[in-house]
Amino acid sequence: MFSLFIDTIKDLAAQSGLAVLGWQNVVMILISFVFMYLAIRHKFEPLLLLPIAFGMLLTNLPNTGLYHPELWNIDAGHELNFGDILHNGGLLDMLYLGVKLQIYPALIFLGIGCMTDFAPLIANPKSFLLGAAAQAGIFLTFIGAAALGFNANEAGSIAIIGGADGPTSIYVSSLLLKSGGYQVEVGTIALAAYTYMALVPLIQPPIMRLLTTKKERLVRMTQLRQVSKTEKIIFPIAVTIIIALLVPSAAPLVGMLMLGNLFKESGVVDRITKTAQNELMNIITIFLGVSVGATTVAEKVISVAFLKVILLGVVAFGVGTASGVLFGKLMCLVTKGKVNPLIGSAGVSAVPMAARQSQKVGAEADPTNFLLMHAMGPNVAGVIGSAVAAGVLLSIIPH
Repeated sequence: MFSLFIDTIKDLAAQSGLAVLGWQNVVMILISFVFMYLAIRHKFEPLLLLPIAFGMLLTNLPNTGLYHPELWNIDAGHELNFGDILHNGGLLDMLYLGVKLQIYPALIFLGIGCMTDFAPLIANPKSFLLGAAAQAGIFLTFIGAAALGFNANEAGSIAIIGGADGPTSIYVSSLLLKSGGYQVEVGTIALAAYTYMALVPLIQPPIMRLLTTKKERLVRMTQLRQVSKTEKIIFPIAVTIIIALLVPSAAPLVGMLMLGNLFKESGVVDRITKTAQNELMNIITIFLGVSVGATTVAEKVISVAFLKVILLGVVAFGVGTASGVLFGKLMCLVTKGKVNPLIGSAGVSAVPMAARQSQKVGAEADPTNFLLMHAMGPNVAGVIGSAVAAGVLLSIIPH
């Protein structure tokens, strides 16, 4: 009886996570604690950073059977067999199917569309140019990533971080990195994207001050015109048709974004609008965050490649901000001082954080100068712009 008891204890010990807990797992668990702290204490993108961090914690606890990287890695001798995943996968494998099938990012865009007011963009269509200019960081970072030894698929996944749009980053990387065996994972891309979105108040203002003069920061813009309901209804339909025809690869994201906005602006489907804004958005956010966090296994994060991703992410975001401001300066020059260059930095897709920084830096020069609504135009244009940039990358990179 005693020997049976001892054998049982030995079996339990051998099967416990402690028996195979490596230093890499410990490092990743500590990193997850750091991100939880940032999300809870400093409120850095908590809605997604917190579930991502907890997904990271779960996947790096050994022997839990929650996530199996080998099931997703066809280079390791496995075909991507969804039947096999459903039969042999763990809970996080099941949730990750929504990322792999590009369902979660598209549904997130549906919710974003229901919450977005495109009136500032409709009232000032020139904002589209600022939103487009801010995407320059994506394509310049693509070149930089290729120069650092990443292949086209990896470089495209890293470059999209420059759009400062988490769902778009996840969508692009899940397609470009779908075969597995790459230096980076979807989780590391998402982690970098959401981290830099949270750091907008730290990254953008110094660049904005550096590239503008006090005279430019003092520029006052005329009040935006009133936008009719008819314009608001026609806008999402027109944008969907134009972008789907020009860049078909962007249709899933732009189409869902505009569908959500049409729900909102039509005013006839309040129940659907509220569901997409709240319940659906919250559920998908949980599933997306936890499943993306699950892909941050130690082998992929504790590497030189991950450090390169972090560096390139900063460059992408910084260049995107700078290109928006510089184009804003050009518009200021062309319009003879009617455009404040600070609103150009809002062309990145971090809504509404980037627009708030335009208001904040402008208010430092003149507390009575209100730029927020003017900055919201480029800001929401950046959401569309990042989706279009994603479509361009997906069109030119084989996947």
